[in-house]
Amino acid sequence: MASQELFRTRDHHGYVTWLALAGFLAAAFAAAAVGGLASVDAGSYYNGLDRPAWAPPSGLFGPVWTVLYTLIGIAGWLAWRRGGFRAAPVAFGLYAGQLVLNAAWTWLFFVGEQPGAAFAEITVLWAVILANAVLFARLSRPAGALLVPYLLWVGYAAALNLTLWLTN
Repeated sequence: MASQELFRTRDHHGYVTWLALAGFLAAAFAAAAVGGLASVDAGSYYNGLDRPAWAPPSGLFGPVWTVLYTLIGIAGWLAWRRGGFRAAPVAFGLYAGQLVLNAAWTWLFFVGEQPGAAFAEITVLWAVILANAVLFARLSRPAGALLVPYLLWVGYAAALNLTLWLTN
C-alpha cells in the first residue's frame, strides 16, 4: 500500500477529504469519551477483581485504546473515500454499530459491574468488528486491515472478560 494511496487529499469527486478524516477521528474518539466517562473509577473495580496472570495492568488500556481509536477513525475514512456512505451503507452501519457497542461495554462492565452481560455484549461487538473489517476490505484493503488490531484486542478483552466473570 503506497503512502500516496492512503493520504491523497482528494476523494473521487475532487473535494478535499481532510475534514472527513477529522470527522471519522472525532466519531471514534467520541466513543472513547463516552466509554471514558464510565471508566473514571474503573481502576478500583478492576484492581479489586481476582485477575489472571495474563491480565494487563490497568495503565496499559489508555495507550492501547488511543492507538486503536486512531486506527478505527482512519479505517472509516479510507473506506468512505471509496464511494462515500451510499456506496456501502451496511459497512458504515456496522461501523457506527461497533462504535456504540464499544462505548456500551465499558458501562456494562465497569459501571454496571455486570461481567456476564458485558461478555455477551463484547461477543456481539467482536462479530460486528469482524463483519465491518470484511466489508471495509472490499472497499479498501488498508481500511479492512486497520481494523484487525482492534479485532484482536477485543478478542483478547473478551477472553479476559470471560475469565473475570467466571472467577469473580
